[in-house]
Amino acid sequence: MTNGAWTEKENDLIVADYFAMLADDISERPYNKAEHRRALLPRLNNRSEGSIEFKHQNISAVLKGLREDWIPGYKPAFNFQMTLVDAVARWPALNPAWLGRQPGLRPTGGLSEAAQIWTGPPPTLSNQPTPQELEQMLHIARRFDVAGRDERNRALGRAGEERVLAHERSSDLRRPEVCAIAARGRACAAAE
Repeated sequence: MTNGAWTEKENDLIVADYFAMLADDISERPYNKAEHRRALLPRLNNRSEGSIEFKHQNISAVLKGLREDWIPGYKPAFNFQMTLVDAVARWPALNPAWLGRQPGLRPTGGLSEAAQIWTGPPPTLSNQPTPQELEQMLHIARRFDVAGRDERNRALGRAGEERVLAHERSSDLRRPEVCAIAARGRACAAAE
């Protein structure tokens, strides 16, 4: 079995496989991790099933560091090559439809119960990540425009709030009790 560093091609193959499983997980479609792992074996350079399993855990760690969805069945393992971060960043760039999805939202199909709110694991007593995990996460954060992503999220939130407020204002002006109050200062949309 190969014990050396994973090549760029190997990283790209395993990241694509991981995102295929993640898409199935988000869509609540059944998938078999062992089948995915066995399908990868002949495409990689003599890697063991255990190394593939661990690399999937490394991908979860990278995604956790990027504050993205990750497969719950692959607990993040934070001892990974930085070339894996590049491969994980490359995949969404090559698959722009992935970026258009809403993180954390699962599609609904017909009648179903509302999704439960998942708040994550309980905090530790120190509420601090392990030193190794912290160093890896800081290294990932330095490579990406976290402030830019936060600004885009704030702009999206503001636009959503403005849309809801505009909708509420327009629907309030159609209600007679609100219209009577509004008529004192300005014309009412329902009266027109």
